[in-house]
Amino acid sequence: MGSRSSYFFEPMKDNGSLNPIMPRENYVELNNMFGEYFAAALDSIGSFYFTKEVFDGTYPGYGSSYPDLQGGLGLLFEQASSRGHKQKTEYGEITFPFTIRNQYTSSITTVKAAVENKAYLRKYQQDFFKSALRRADRSRVKAYSFGDDHDKNRVKAFIDKLLLHKIKVYKGNNNQFVVPTSQPQYRMVQTMFETYDRYRDSVYYDASAWSVANFYNMKYRNLIQFRLGEEVTSTDDLTQNPAVTKASYAYIIDGDDYNAITTLNFLQENGIVVAGAFKPFTARTTTGNKTFQQGSLVVPISLQKKDADAVFELVSKAQMKYQAPVYGVETGYNASGIDLGSRYVESLTKPKAAMLIGQGTRSYEAGEVWHLLDTRVHMPITKIPLRNFNRAALDKYNTLVMVSGNYSLTEKQQEKVKNWVSQGNTLITIGTASKWIVEKKWVKEKLIEKEEDSTKAVKRLPFIDASEHSGRERLGGVILKGELDNTHPLGFGYRDNSIPVYKNNTVYLAPSRNKYSTVIKYARNPHIDGFISPKNMEENIKPSASLLVSKLGSGRVILFADNPNFRGSWYGTNRLFLNALFLGDKIYVPN
Repeated sequence: MGSRSSYFFEPMKDNGSLNPIMPRENYVELNNMFGEYFAAALDSIGSFYFTKEVFDGTYPGYGSSYPDLQGGLGLLFEQASSRGHKQKTEYGEITFPFTIRNQYTSSITTVKAAVENKAYLRKYQQDFFKSALRRADRSRVKAYSFGDDHDKNRVKAFIDKLLLHKIKVYKGNNNQFVVPTSQPQYRMVQTMFETYDRYRDSVYYDASAWSVANFYNMKYRNLIQFRLGEEVTSTDDLTQNPAVTKASYAYIIDGDDYNAITTLNFLQENGIVVAGAFKPFTARTTTGNKTFQQGSLVVPISLQKKDADAVFELVSKAQMKYQAPVYGVETGYNASGIDLGSRYVESLTKPKAAMLIGQGTRSYEAGEVWHLLDTRVHMPITKIPLRNFNRAALDKYNTLVMVSGNYSLTEKQQEKVKNWVSQGNTLITIGTASKWIVEKKWVKEKLIEKEEDSTKAVKRLPFIDASEHSGRERLGGVILKGELDNTHPLGFGYRDNSIPVYKNNTVYLAPSRNKYSTVIKYARNPHIDGFISPKNMEENIKPSASLLVSKLGSGRVILFADNPNFRGSWYGTNRLFLNALFLGDKIYVPN
């Protein structure tokens, strides 16, 4: 917290959910019990503090709410920052040792309260899981089924998350998986699948939406009746594809799979030329006819600098490492659709990416980009601090990422970026960076802006309610349905035209006036999960777009209104970002 604050401990603000997942005993009785201990301890050292005014435990991903879902007790403490060793405030000086004293006092008091109430806490944890089963029995929904025949690696990642939380998963019919609700981790099951549209509160510290299945773009159904197959205890065999057989003509990598991009990067890193198919086709593979969607990858053997044995070895190694479906073909003459020598099969340029960081950029978003590329794609990205921007040689790169932030580039620095993009390169902007370049007129796009009627009579309201009213219009975090053009290169790898996107900002891009450039527009009825005011929904969300492409000279700007890499968890939308990186130079804006 800022230096003008004091010290916060729980109880928090009332839970914003209409029907909270957590038992009332957790966020009322236990928090008040521990709160009495904290108040007495802090009173004894003369510390000022506050409770209940801010912070809410609605979102289960907080460090102070996640333990609650495991039958524990998570507690939040927030200390006014000394901003170094010493800071002047209206109440005198606040020092770093003083802030440590508050935290130390609270920590020791937590231990004291827990020890003195250990029998109560033990019984609470036992009852927690029993009450979860009773709650599940009362629910009309008895199970959830999910799956995706075309993307086993994304399904595997989701099941890995479920198993990590000791949620029981079973095989169902037709390559689906089933999660029954009647299990001790029912409350975690709720956080994975349930969505909400009614709330007790309208002001949130952060996210009010967290249905994890939507993070993974996982289509699922509520079940009232179900049958369970074999229990899934490991995902080791879920993505095992038949080993690719050696071919003399080409290899094809199924572009629907989440790991197709990682496989592409591995092959490019090892000097293999890879092409992308921009239209669908049915190939005569060594295992039979197989239909491939746009976005599938082609490795032409005769066009490589390496011999056929070396190419096969690398392709086999990539498949074994990343478990993407790979097929061999002995002819370029396809059963239907385009042939492998078509002009719609284009060689892909290896991305050389950089990202602006520091001086007003949002470090969380920069970290999410870095995390995605480092841990999933195994691809480096150069981070350019804005303080060094004047010395940076952009001609070493073909892709530049600008995450959200408060940018203050000089006219000369702006021209440097625009000239670089105009030479055929790709600029990817996220959130407020997209808004900034629209406002600076780098691109011919617009923002959704509603002019207030200055002649309309103003209704008087109580001053005390001002913060609540303004807070209602903030977007702490909601999940919205977008309409995706999956024929666009940014939409490659997606079979469905509907996609969940996470929005936690007030960037509202108007749909492009170019009829081909609005890649994602919010659906007519876009709400999936989370609180959003009716005014925001009608005036800002429904008319706006989530993803645009705009021409700048011979290059292009890819504008994300929403963060596709939120908290490193959004498998469902980070493929859009990866497509922007790896297919950027093949994206053009038709007239």
